[in-house]
Amino acid sequence: MSTAVITPPPGFTLDINDPKVQEAAIRIQASYRGHRSRKELREKGPPKILQPLKDVVLLEGSAAKLECRVSAFPDPFIIWSKDGKELKDGSKYRYVFEDPDVVALVVRDGVLADLGQYTVSIKNPFGVTSGSARIIVEAPAQVVKGPKNVLVVKGSTVVLKAEISGEPPPEVGWLLDDDDIEEDDRVSYDIGDTTTVLTIKNVQPSDAGRYEIFVENNLGMDLSFARVEVL
Repeated sequence: MSTAVITPPPGFTLDINDPKVQEAAIRIQASYRGHRSRKELREKGPPKILQPLKDVVLLEGSAAKLECRVSAFPDPFIIWSKDGKELKDGSKYRYVFEDPDVVALVVRDGVLADLGQYTVSIKNPFGVTSGSARIIVEAPAQVVKGPKNVLVVKGSTVVLKAEISGEPPPEVGWLLDDDDIEEDDRVSYDIGDTTTVLTIKNVQPSDAGRYEIFVENNLGMDLSFARVEVL
């Protein structure tokens, strides 16, 4: 039995020793291997996370995206949660499915409250798997609510309070007429996560003036002031 030899079309030549031809052959083989690998990954079985979630930084007012690559066949059911509480797909949180095997969560309009641990749960009839990562929120330092002006009697106690925010947590300082306030047995200030309080005991006429609170981190600074009058 003879084997027919197919003659190339007129003007067509193929040199298997040509580097470009060899390169094209390598790309075709690699593409086939990749297709075969993807087919093998989609064999029935419990979901697998092929590329885990990574921590991301979310700037206040912007959006962040958490994503991971998964293998699951049949197609899985996806649930995203934050600090153990399920997140609903909507205007704030958006479930995203990117072909062929990437699942993602977009967090919009970032605020400090978005800081936390996020978990994706991937489930199909053969099992469930999950992965977690953190969203780290960064926001410029801010005096959310400044202290109020006060009028006090000599010998009484003055308390000036300000609400503050910022991530990383800001440095905080108090000034009187542009001079740093030093703590002593009469004057002290406390700095919390969201507030700072300046306390002046046994107020004297020299304590009257313009009190300034300033906050600063690597993203910005802010200040506010109030006046204290002593009778």
